[in-house]
Amino acid sequence: MVILENDFIKATISSKGAEIHSLINKANGTEYMWQGNPDVWAFHAPNLFPVVGGLKNNTLNAKGQAYTLNRHGFARNVTFRRIESAPLQAIFEYRYDEETLKVYPYKFEFQVIYHLERGRLRVSYKVINMDEGDIYFSVGAHPAFNVPLTAGESFEDYYLEFEKEEALHTHWSNSEGLLSGETSEVVLAQNLLPLKRDLFAHDALIFKNIQSRAVTLRSTKSDKHVRVSFPYFAFLGIWTKADAPFICIEPWLGVTDTAEGHADISEKEGIQTLEKGHVFETDYCIEVG
Repeated sequence: MVILENDFIKATISSKGAEIHSLINKANGTEYMWQGNPDVWAFHAPNLFPVVGGLKNNTLNAKGQAYTLNRHGFARNVTFRRIESAPLQAIFEYRYDEETLKVYPYKFEFQVIYHLERGRLRVSYKVINMDEGDIYFSVGAHPAFNVPLTAGESFEDYYLEFEKEEALHTHWSNSEGLLSGETSEVVLAQNLLPLKRDLFAHDALIFKNIQSRAVTLRSTKSDKHVRVSFPYFAFLGIWTKADAPFICIEPWLGVTDTAEGHADISEKEGIQTLEKGHVFETDYCIEVG
């Protein structure tokens, strides 16, 4: 494990998946990250690459061939190499190899960079094209936060505060976790979305045209909060499991397949195109209080 620490927060990060395991506010001693109970959901904050969400029949169509690639890609399950570790910053790297080429036919380097900025953790993604031509990918974050953050509170004591006024519609998933084509309105009260279990009757809330560049998890009974800011991400997912004491706030550049699937990865919704020799960079931030 790698520990980053300043006067305000302490972050613990694993080389497996380059995943945040812990984020503690030193002023109040609170652990903000879900602790990955394997009986509920074994992850904490997986990094999603080279796809976000599921593929129809777990099939990626690329370079005229079909490849088997599981939901959210492989980055969350592989061991990254730590190429830099300092008190305030750590850089993790994963490069293509024979195994990745069997499921994703592109040569790449994927870096996840963590940097502490007072009470904020910045998570940056860097993709380097090492292939002979264009590469296609999605990237996303899946951080899970404890709800409740304070003993004696409940899931329903919490709400999400959107940065801007929104007219939100969520895109439903079918039983295979693919977009069904159905949508429904998600009504906010003065930019606030109270958390209720039935919000997730159709799995994650998936927002495609969100105007807000930040969402804050707050309680009606205490001042503890988590703000996730995502200035460069086109999609946002909000998810929890039935009766689980966490909520995921997920900035994505990409989205799960439709029920019809995709003819080629280059045509898949939200896919990023990166030219030979070029570098892609983006980031999001988690701020706790």
